Amino acid sequence: MRFVRPLALALPALALCATPAHAYDVAEKSVDTLRADLDAGRVTSAELVAAYEARIARIDPTLHAVIALNPRALEQARAADAARKARPTHLPLDGIPILIKDNIESADPVATTAGSLALANNVTGRDATLVARLRAAGAIILGKTNLSEWANIRSNHSISGWSATGGQARNPYDPRRSTCGSSAGSGAAAAASFAAAAVGTETDGSITCPSAVNGLVGFKPTVGLVSRTHVVPISHSQDTPGPMARSVRDAALLLGAMAGSDPADPATARADALGHDFTATLSADALKGARIGVMRFAAGFHPETDAVFERALAALRAAGATLVEIKAPPPATKDVGEREQLVLSTELKADLATYLASTDPAKVPSRTLADLIAFNQAHAAQEMALFGQDFFEDADKTKGLADPAYVTAAAEARRMAGPEGIDRMLADNKVTALVAPTLGPAWLIDQVLKDNFVGGGAGGLPAVAGYPHLTVPMGEVSGLPVGLSIIGTAWDDARVLAYGYAFEQASHARRAPVLAPH
Repeated sequence: MRFVRPLALALPALALCATPAHAYDVAEKSVDTLRADLDAGRVTSAELVAAYEARIARIDPTLHAVIALNPRALEQARAADAARKARPTHLPLDGIPILIKDNIESADPVATTAGSLALANNVTGRDATLVARLRAAGAIILGKTNLSEWANIRSNHSISGWSATGGQARNPYDPRRSTCGSSAGSGAAAAASFAAAAVGTETDGSITCPSAVNGLVGFKPTVGLVSRTHVVPISHSQDTPGPMARSVRDAALLLGAMAGSDPADPATARADALGHDFTATLSADALKGARIGVMRFAAGFHPETDAVFERALAALRAAGATLVEIKAPPPATKDVGEREQLVLSTELKADLATYLASTDPAKVPSRTLADLIAFNQAHAAQEMALFGQDFFEDADKTKGLADPAYVTAAAEARRMAGPEGIDRMLADNKVTALVAPTLGPAWLIDQVLKDNFVGGGAGGLPAVAGYPHLTVPMGEVSGLPVGLSIIGTAWDDARVLAYGYAFEQASHARRAPVLAPH
């Protein structure tokens, strides 16, 4: 699946916080609640920033979810407070603090590291397009979240949630357990109310897996709905940023702010046509009359998770859905994984080189994947004490984007997963979406045996196809969250979110973690 940090890295802005942490309780506050309180004058954006930073200082030494705070966040919040008084209408995320994964650039004086010491000085002074859109919607970038280093693409034997820059991210429901990856810190931070919501990125499972095991709503949109410009890449075929939040509505609000066409990212050409309000179709009645396919072949991996899944299916029926059993995947999907591996390896080498070429060589001497491999070898004590870089080494042997084997694999993988996979299941069963357990509960962090996933059969097809995939909390196994995956066809993002909202309102399955200060 592609998916002990120095304390000073996480807390550089705390000295700026003049507001007592008890002045406003940010725990579990939705975006709508925060906006209402801001509008009513019950709190200011500056007070929100101070409250979130104080919460991070109290709790994050246990979770290692935040790599760095934005030293300009308080200044930007004060500017938002002043602007709010001067204009008659407010922006969608006016004054709302948001955390972003540390492979997403911001123009703030904070490095974008992808978790690697090779990018420790990568302060670019530029906003990723999605960050510029968040700011235009009024959001305050509070800081950067930890992640599985290089978005979990360095090794096939890695430990999710670990990076050399950020250390080991931990699950707020049980700090002994994994956050999954690669958007590990975004998952833990959003679950722990370190911000109103967070942004993650996914290539295959890196939003949906950490969202599911951290009790969150996570949405991997259609590839091309959100720009990837100035986001450290793995694969232009499969990469996409997406929201991670405590409710479907908050995820939809965040998505609407981020989405849109970007001339620098050709995949986004259709994005503006979908609009920017993904809350408009959210309705508790969205499932009434809907036919939903149940991917039985993606379940059955864990009896306790299956029991929660059955209760989720009952909630779907109670909300008005007709469920159609799908016992086996289409035959064309059986060879998707092999092709995906070649696609990711080839695009990693090419796309990383393109990204590195855009950075300042005085700050980032590495210009190629081979340079990164050499850096890791030279800094093996810090970078490779827990696992190696076998995927990097295999990717460096690929032959480029013009290689006929890659060109064929890319076309076949997308066709097998999309038109002959998801679309075939939708058409043959006359359904408009598919559901399955996202995966089992979080596993214990183990430096010897590494990751020990249970299940996780739902996300591969939408990842390779580039189709939307939403996970929504559906309950718990022994106090650990598990999620329901809802999958649709390309550009059907609004409907997938609407189904997720209706399920959320019918089930009310999410429970907040019980957190203790460090």
